[in-house]
Amino acid sequence: MLNYLSNLNPVTAGFIQEVKKHAAPILIKKNKYILSPIDNNDYVFFIASGLVRGFVKDEGKEITTWVSLGNEFIGAIQHPEDIQQPSIEYLQALEKTEVVAMSNAFINKLYESHMETNIIGRKILALQYYAAAERAILARIPSAERRYEKFLELNSFEINRVPLRCVASYLGMRLETLSRIRSKLIKELV
Repeated sequence: MLNYLSNLNPVTAGFIQEVKKHAAPILIKKNKYILSPIDNNDYVFFIASGLVRGFVKDEGKEITTWVSLGNEFIGAIQHPEDIQQPSIEYLQALEKTEVVAMSNAFINKLYESHMETNIIGRKILALQYYAAAERAILARIPSAERRYEKFLELNSFEINRVPLRCVASYLGMRLETLSRIRSKLIKELV
């Protein structure tokens, strides 16, 4: 995580010392929740390794909202004025995942005491905003086949690591539709 942060902006020895002191590494087992609506939304997590998805439930159905294969920060959306509310989103490890947890209170202290945090935070926010904009555009493509093709273009990660049910949910289609589209694309490549 410190390498990731220092690639965004140089960090001071004091910053490193504070992060090492207050950040907590956690190992999450496959299919376990990192965060759910019964939890307080008090932490941000850096995925050091593994696979995590965010999802919400609507009428008992799980709707995947994003997938991450690591080396990025994740967390549920929090009110910018620090109004603590439970998350409406679930964060679930889809395979054994190592995260580093940092409390929002600690991050706010970093903003106050280490100027580089402001630059790092702005860059992380820009990356997250860009990814959210890509997801919003993807969700509005009317053709299921074109949505899947665009998903493949936007995501260079190992798609085979992500369960197809999660990809189908993320793309707003039935699993059977995704399977049909994938089969058609494979036949076109042969």
